[in-house]
Amino acid sequence: MNSAIKIMIAVVFLLSLSVTATAQIKLKDKVKKVENSVDNRTDQGLERGLDAIQSGLGKALKKKDKTDEAQQGGENQGDAGVSYQTDQAAMGDQAPQQEQTSLQAYSKYDFIPGEKVIFYEDFSQDAVGDFPALWNTNGSAEVVTTNLYPGNWMKFVGTHCVWTDELLKLPDNYTIEFDVIPITGEEGGMGGYYFRLYQCINERSWDGGAVPGKAGFNFAVEYTGRPNYRTYINGIEDDLGLTGYINDDDLKQKQDQKYHIAVWVQKSRVRLYQEQNKIIDLPKAFPVASVKMDRIRFEYGAAMISNIRIAVGAPDMRNKLMTEGKLVTYGIYFDVNKDVVKPESYGTLKEIAAILNEVPDVQVKIVGHTDADGADVANLDLSQRRAASVKTELVNSFGVNGDRLVTDGMGETQPVAPNDSPANKALNRRVEFIKL
Repeated sequence: MNSAIKIMIAVVFLLSLSVTATAQIKLKDKVKKVENSVDNRTDQGLERGLDAIQSGLGKALKKKDKTDEAQQGGENQGDAGVSYQTDQAAMGDQAPQQEQTSLQAYSKYDFIPGEKVIFYEDFSQDAVGDFPALWNTNGSAEVVTTNLYPGNWMKFVGTHCVWTDELLKLPDNYTIEFDVIPITGEEGGMGGYYFRLYQCINERSWDGGAVPGKAGFNFAVEYTGRPNYRTYINGIEDDLGLTGYINDDDLKQKQDQKYHIAVWVQKSRVRLYQEQNKIIDLPKAFPVASVKMDRIRFEYGAAMISNIRIAVGAPDMRNKLMTEGKLVTYGIYFDVNKDVVKPESYGTLKEIAAILNEVPDVQVKIVGHTDADGADVANLDLSQRRAASVKTELVNSFGVNGDRLVTDGMGETQPVAPNDSPANKALNRRVEFIKL
């Protein structure tokens, strides 16, 4: 054995001792944290930390250190299950994905989003670690990424509020959707959260109090995961407020799990969906014509929020397709850079399938469109694959004759709005049905 080989063996041996010692030191630190923590789920974080050491000496747990902000619920939530990242590049395509829910699981889902998107927020325009530009707060919040779910998220922890800075111009009929992940609160366990839709009094104020503004609808998730709701109208003698609790254990939210929430407002009626379940339906939530909601906010707890979509107008799908010859829909959803139809598209697909099945002689072209993010060639391919996936779901899940459907994709080549904001990009991400 020559001297060079001997030196190489010695170096490898010393490196292995160094890695082992580092792992043992970090193991001791983790165990100490577990012993001192109220939340016994930190064991899961310990396992993830050790796995990261073995696979790359902690590369997967890349975080920048913070002091007071971390202690008050900033990035570093201990080891609660979701790892928060301030370096967006650290996540890449390596983050594990939540198991895809099948479309058929939403077979009773009748939610159909509004026709025109007027507000969309995925925090893609904000730097990780910053407070989001389109929002205001009486406390704090920051944009983060996670090791479990793609994209940017607004994370807040504490007894404060985060609200849309500009007032919303909402008509009688509109829909609000968002994704939410309940996370660890200031007390160590799941913090719960509030979502509030209300009519503000002061445009530049957070309108404090238990029943802020002129009127409001509040959807809350307790620290136990139980959902509840409250409606109120201030300044009216008659007690028109409604309250209720969702006591089904299967509908309790869980820490570090993502939920899709959809709110459908039709004049005085308010419906709320959690995943595939309609859990609130109030026919007379606001029986006063003067109530006009103009702001949303998230408050009092701990959660991460993204993909907020507000759209107005009930889509007249039949008239658009059969009379005008073209139906543009924003109610068919895909994850970023994916071609799998998300299950919350069920209500829209069901309506389109009903129209197609009632007129069996009509042929239709399904055309996918993307925004301008990414390479032109990749977007073209993605739009074509998405159109094909829509056809597959219409055929397999709704019994539409596939011989009547052809597909195509235009990528980013036919925008309907400039690709200069999340809201405009959302307008360009669409699926069109063209009568042939």
